[in-house]
Amino acid sequence: MSEPRPHMLGIYLNDHLAGATGGAELARRTAREYRRSPFGPDLEDIAVQIMEDREALRAMMTELGVPVRRYKIAGGWLSGKAGRLKPNGRVVRRSGLSTLVELEALRIGVEGKAMLWHTLLDAADHDTRLEPDRLTELLGRARRQRTVLESLHDTVAAALFAPGRQEERESAVNP
Repeated sequence: MSEPRPHMLGIYLNDHLAGATGGAELARRTAREYRRSPFGPDLEDIAVQIMEDREALRAMMTELGVPVRRYKIAGGWLSGKAGRLKPNGRVVRRSGLSTLVELEALRIGVEGKAMLWHTLLDAADHDTRLEPDRLTELLGRARRQRTVLESLHDTVAAALFAPGRQEERESAVNP
């Protein structure tokens, strides 16, 4: 197999950059909203890592000579902002459902990012411009992020849907 066609690689990387932009926006907002909760430190760490991973992707695009498509970045940023508009069963305040859905969205984004690193790692066998060690490191980090998000998700889901007093559920899943 030869090097990926530059046009296809550019589209692929720009699509992931758009997703990473939306994911970074969501991660920052979620970490900020939960900074005083028991989830705060984990979410802050995840948010920092997601932003670092986005920058790693941008640097990789530069090294590969792939131009950044600003309209795709803008679309990713807007999708991150639009995520705040989801219905959650409440008009003004956050709901525990907001927390659950945000954790699910972060998990989906991390899963997509892991697939990106996995795909590029496979392509590194045929494209010497890609650094297998760096891609392996990024893939491992995405897998660790997935584990943390899964644990947080399970905790929130159990608190939200477990029988018990409403006040206890709300304090467990709302900042």
